[in-house]
Amino acid sequence: MKVLVTGANGYIGMRLIRSLLDAGHEITAVVRDCRRFPVSDFATDESRLQVVEADFLDASTLQNLPQAIDAAYYLIHSMGSGGDFARKEQQCAANFSEASKANQWKRIIYLGGLAADEGPLSEHLSSRRRVEQILHDSGVPLTALRASIIVGSGSASFEIIRDLAEKLPLLITPRWVHTRCQPIAIRNVLDYLTEMLGHPETSGVSYDIGGPEVMSYLDLIKGYCEVRGLRRFFLPTRLLSPRLSSGWLCLLTSTSFPLARSLVDSLTHETVCHDSKIRAIIPLELLSYHEAVRRALARIAQNHVPSSWIDSLAAGTLPPRLFGAIKVPEHGILRDSRIAPLAATREKVIARVWLIGGNAGWPCMNWAWRLRGIADKFAGGIGIRRGRRHPSELRAGDALDFWRVLLADRESGRLILYAEMKLPGEAWLEFSIQDLPDGGQGLRQTATFRPQGLLGRLYWFSVLPFHALLFPRMARVLAAG
Repeated sequence: MKVLVTGANGYIGMRLIRSLLDAGHEITAVVRDCRRFPVSDFATDESRLQVVEADFLDASTLQNLPQAIDAAYYLIHSMGSGGDFARKEQQCAANFSEASKANQWKRIIYLGGLAADEGPLSEHLSSRRRVEQILHDSGVPLTALRASIIVGSGSASFEIIRDLAEKLPLLITPRWVHTRCQPIAIRNVLDYLTEMLGHPETSGVSYDIGGPEVMSYLDLIKGYCEVRGLRRFFLPTRLLSPRLSSGWLCLLTSTSFPLARSLVDSLTHETVCHDSKIRAIIPLELLSYHEAVRRALARIAQNHVPSSWIDSLAAGTLPPRLFGAIKVPEHGILRDSRIAPLAATREKVIARVWLIGGNAGWPCMNWAWRLRGIADKFAGGIGIRRGRRHPSELRAGDALDFWRVLLADRESGRLILYAEMKLPGEAWLEFSIQDLPDGGQGLRQTATFRPQGLLGRLYWFSVLPFHALLFPRMARVLAAG
């Protein structure tokens, strides 16, 4: 079949494309920027994979979408992008619906959220239902899958559970931890999405999908601890409101405050399957929660996490336009630039630069970077806990602590990072290998800041003493390989 996948470089999209290619389908992957899509990860199937640029927030960019599509997967969401995410999601769905009609696509498959059919819902779950209705109103046959918590390496929900269980010997548990859910392994979600293509009778129907167990969110944390062999203590409290709980999650985990707020608001609603009619159509062997956790941890241990929620642009603050601006600004900026002669081979220095951040930390004054991350968390930012996708590989679009990778050209030895922390301006950190006048080579390390007004300039000059201590030493350490 000819299949189109939106949100192709998202958490679900990247894994679904591999599953669809393995099943023999031809794929059109739709992304906002082709440079963020790792085509090399699918090199053996490149003849059956086409990448198309389009932004469903901008209808003018949808002209190159293909016709004669047998099924189009709608996997777009904006939950982590801030207060207007519901408006963005509706706009994306409306533009997608128009494109599906204009190009005469035969079918839409949508992965949404599981919630009660009646009663008030959180903004996140309400938005998911409105998106489903917009897609249904397009007139193109729609199959909607509604899922609860998805358990897999790199999923937002799983990573929050992992953060809490691994880092805290004592967990304060607000009332919402007793809300019931029906977690489902990412492997089963992908199986359902892929197998749907062979069941045209599912068009026009919505299905609840979940794992074999109904659990509370507290059970999820305890189950993770059982798999890991962790002994944890739990202190129940009724004092944490949803807003305070959001701040608590933001400080203790890798999530941002907008995402934490959306998640906590949704966690007060039960997400349990209302029926199991999909089991008669696609009789999968559903993985238990404990088995799903074991598989996720195995992937993490092997550094084989194909996609993560932190690498979604919605999980940060980077304006998408900056992927088209590989050159760091030169006007209206403040700059700190250092050059350190290479004390090791060019290849070793590049490899050392590619290791910065994440669990390995930063090469100089790592404690200062961590303090900056803590301060950013208290300011409502994303902090430093996001880490990185892989310990030694970087590609455009990757999250790296509180930075976002704009360019990762290993061959030329050039790396550009964009700061997603809370700042009164915009900041870039660039590394590049350059020829020196004496015939040797050096590592140029450049911090660039574009201030916003007087506050931005005051911020820059207030941190200059720290830069004077940190940046020369960091350049020398990196240049030493």
